[in-house]
Amino acid sequence: MNLQGKTALVTGSTSGIGLGLAASLAAAGAQVILNGFGEVEQAKAHIAGLGAAPGYHGADLSDPQQIADLMRYVELEFGGTDILVNNAGIQHVSPLESFPADKWNAIIAINLSSVFHTSRLALPGMRERGWGRIINVASVHGLVASKDKAAYVAAKHGVVGLTKTIALETARSAITCNAICPGWVLTPLVQQQIDQRIAAGTDPQQARNELLAEKQPSLEFVTPEQLGELALFLCSDAAVQVRGAAWNMDGGWLAQ
Repeated sequence: MNLQGKTALVTGSTSGIGLGLAASLAAAGAQVILNGFGEVEQAKAHIAGLGAAPGYHGADLSDPQQIADLMRYVELEFGGTDILVNNAGIQHVSPLESFPADKWNAIIAINLSSVFHTSRLALPGMRERGWGRIINVASVHGLVASKDKAAYVAAKHGVVGLTKTIALETARSAITCNAICPGWVLTPLVQQQIDQRIAAGTDPQQARNELLAEKQPSLEFVTPEQLGELALFLCSDAAVQVRGAAWNMDGGWLAQ
């Protein structure tokens, strides 16, 4: 896969899935722009070791004005977004009747509304240049539900629906829009759930297996590298007729 000459913006990309996706795109030759909080310099160094030095913008994706500033930065500094990977997301776990309203609003803003804002701002440039890829990192929770995750499930279902709408609106162009729906990936958020089981007295390996066994029959985590390879495929000419897909990579979660 050769993405030389393409500019890729990956939101929420300073760690975890987002950094893995950014790394795959950088290794394929894309000019990558990182976004997010956390270990920014470490993430930048990692991407620079794979290709061109990345751009970076620290926009808070809960704020539409900061999203506009991010998209303007990519336009002015790099000529526009050819590949948009909407990955940024947060989570909160609670039964619906005790789910804090501020957590609901934040999850919807970052996990769903930001996808709307980045996409609507990226599309005009993609149309002008005659090529584009929008890849939305949804979740297996964009296709099925789990208890105590009302906002996350609602947002990710919304991302899948928005993906399909964008795909229809770009169907007669060289722009495609698809969603990737990962199952369990060993991100810091998932590790916290394992650590909670360990703190309750469960053996570390057993804690890992128990978490996986609840949902993922393979008993193996999906890796950011595997998701990165799928993103590369979706950027390729072979995937030009993959439009509006919600592609689950979940170790058999949805097969049950």
